[in-house]
Amino acid sequence: MSQPLPRIRMDLDFMPSPDPERPGLFMRDPHQYTDAQLIVPPFLVPALEMFDGVTTDLDLKQWLVQSSGRLDVSDIQTQLTEALSAAGFLENEVFEEMRDQVHQAFAEAPLRIAAHAGGAYPDSADEIREVFGERFQALAPPRDPSPGLIGIAAPHVSPFGGWESYCDAYRALGPDVKDKTFVILGTSHYGEPEKFGLTRKPFLTPFGETAVDLAAIEELAAAAPDATIMEDYCHATEHTIEFQVAFLQYLYGPGIRIAPVLCGPFARSLYEGGLPEDDEGVRRFLDALGELHARRKSEIVWVLGVDMAHMGARYQDRFPAMAHQGEMLSVSARDKDRIASIEKGDARGFWEQVQPRNDDLKWCGASPFYTFLKAVPEARARMLRYQHWQIDPQSVVSFAAMEFTQ
Repeated sequence: MSQPLPRIRMDLDFMPSPDPERPGLFMRDPHQYTDAQLIVPPFLVPALEMFDGVTTDLDLKQWLVQSSGRLDVSDIQTQLTEALSAAGFLENEVFEEMRDQVHQAFAEAPLRIAAHAGGAYPDSADEIREVFGERFQALAPPRDPSPGLIGIAAPHVSPFGGWESYCDAYRALGPDVKDKTFVILGTSHYGEPEKFGLTRKPFLTPFGETAVDLAAIEELAAAAPDATIMEDYCHATEHTIEFQVAFLQYLYGPGIRIAPVLCGPFARSLYEGGLPEDDEGVRRFLDALGELHARRKSEIVWVLGVDMAHMGARYQDRFPAMAHQGEMLSVSARDKDRIASIEKGDARGFWEQVQPRNDDLKWCGASPFYTFLKAVPEARARMLRYQHWQIDPQSVVSFAAMEFTQ
C-alpha cells in the first residue's frame, strides 16, 4: 500500500546552490539540530513539494517515471527520501529524536557557548580586540555620554556589515555602566510567537564568561510563566544577543552581568489586529519588565539587538533591492517614520505603523522595540546613524544606532 510522504521541514534554509559545479537547491538547518547540508539537483527540486504529509510514495514514483522516462525509479526515490530523512529535514521520528536530544543537551549545559565566533567575528580575544579597535578608531572621537542615558539600540547584522552603527551605539555608553546589569532584548528569529526566551546560562565567548543576573531572570519567569520559555533552545543558535555580548565584553571585560531576553514575534497582533498586550501572557511579561526597570533603574542598562527592514529577492520581494536606490528610498522614508515614533516613546504609534500589510517592511526588530517602549514608557530616543547593508546583490537590510534617555 502507498503511504503519505512525511512533510519537509519548512523552517530550513533553502537557497540556490553556492557551488557552480553542483547546481540545484541548497538546504541546511539554521537551528543546528543537524549539521547536514544537501544540494538537491535541479531535476529533483520539484519532487520536494510532494513531501507535504499528504502526497504518497506512489505519487512520487509516478512523477519520477514521467519526469525521467525510466520505468525503474526505485533507486532515485529511495536515495532522495533516505537522504532527506537522515539529514533531519523531514518531520518524522528521526528528526524528532534529533531535536529532543539537542534540546536536552542545551538545557543541561552549564554555559551558552558562542555559536558564531570564527564566522561572524574572530574566535580569538586578541584578534577581536584588534579588529574591533580598528573599527572604533576609524570613527570620530567619542563624545561624553548623554545625560540620563538608559540604553542603546545596535544592529544584529554581521559586525562587519554594520560596524559603523555598532560603534556609534556602543560609544554612547560611558565607563560608569560597567558594573550594571545589561538587559539585552534580542530578536528571536525562530522563536515561538507571543513568547520570550530566557536562559540562566552565562554566555561564553572568546573573551571569557559573563555573569548572569539570575534574580532578574527568575523574576520575569515567575511573573509571566505562560509567556516565557526557560532555557529556550533558540538561545543556542541566535546571534542577536551574542553579538551584543561580544561588544560589551570588548568595552567592559568578560565578566559583564547580563539578563538576556529573546523576543518572539507578536504574530497574533500582527495578523489578527489589536495590540500585543491583548495577549495576557505578553501583558504580564511587559508589566514585569516595567516593574523591574522602575525598581532597579539605577542598576540597569538596556541594550537592544535589532535590525529593521529586510527587502529584496532574499526576502521574497518581487524586486531587486539596491541600497539607497529605487524602492529603498521609500523604504528609508518609512523606516524613519517608525524611528520617529520610537524617538517620541510612542509605542502605539510605532505598532500602528508596523501592522499594515503584516509588516511588509519585515522589521525583525519590531518585537524588541515594542517590548522596550512598553516597559520603559518614559524613554526617549535619538538616532545616531541610519544605514543600509547590501547583504547580497539583490537584497538589503536596514538598521540604525540609537541611544535612549529618560
